[in-house]
Amino acid sequence: MTAESPGTGTQAPTETPAEPADTRQVIRPYGDTTGDGMVQMSFTLPVPAGKRAEAAALQLAGKMGLDPASVVHAKPMGPDFTFFIVYGKVRHLIDYASIPAPAERAYPLLTSQEVNLAIREGLNRPLVVVGACIGTDAHTVGIDAILNVKGFAGEKGLEYYREIQVVNMGAQVTVEELVERAKAENADAVLVSQVVTQRNAHLHNTKQMAAAFHAEYPTAVAGGMGRPLLVVGGPRFDTVTEADLGVDRIFGKGTTPAEVAAYLVHALLPARDDRATEDGEADDE
Repeated sequence: MTAESPGTGTQAPTETPAEPADTRQVIRPYGDTTGDGMVQMSFTLPVPAGKRAEAAALQLAGKMGLDPASVVHAKPMGPDFTFFIVYGKVRHLIDYASIPAPAERAYPLLTSQEVNLAIREGLNRPLVVVGACIGTDAHTVGIDAILNVKGFAGEKGLEYYREIQVVNMGAQVTVEELVERAKAENADAVLVSQVVTQRNAHLHNTKQMAAAFHAEYPTAVAGGMGRPLLVVGGPRFDTVTEADLGVDRIFGKGTTPAEVAAYLVHALLPARDDRATEDGEADDE
């Protein structure tokens, strides 16, 4: 299509609209070379080890989209089970640009000095934290990483903070014992770690714990307002929300003591957040 040029009587070509920019960021798994789509996965099948078991593993891998696939490791797990590692290629593509960024943390990280100062100014007494592994969970690695002075990932645990009084009840604590101790200590916050997840035991235990605290403090308005703040952590809570479990906060894998300490200040001393906001606005001016 052409258009007449002004004053010349000649025909000038019409400009073709530019194609919209491609904003996609298509990615696929990386195994041996970039973009080869190779992945490794492991699983256990309830069959004795052998060639027939390996055929079953390959059939499962094929139905999961791995083609071609190879069994690179098979090990008997007793007489009736076999553990497999399978290596294969997937055809699926991911548009990384279309994935929304996770929500940012709603509160700033604080140094231990800032946490201690906020508690001293806001409470004028130590902030009391009672922690435990409840139910049959005997794995204290999670609760110890947050509470013990040695801490985790290069950070000191809550016992290191002068203005935080920590009561670590250890493992296999019943819900009744936890509620009783929290009341006796007049706890500001209760921290529960759940590592054992078979048959969703972590979800059942957490709901039972939350229900017990809500029943014990029937007139409470919220966590920190009439009852202790209820905080739970562990590696398998990513499929549920706080409302699902009846708790105030869920922390997942990789959480550090500083994140928990900063959250306690944020949740229990909201006046400090207001002052920090005002200070930030004043600095902007």
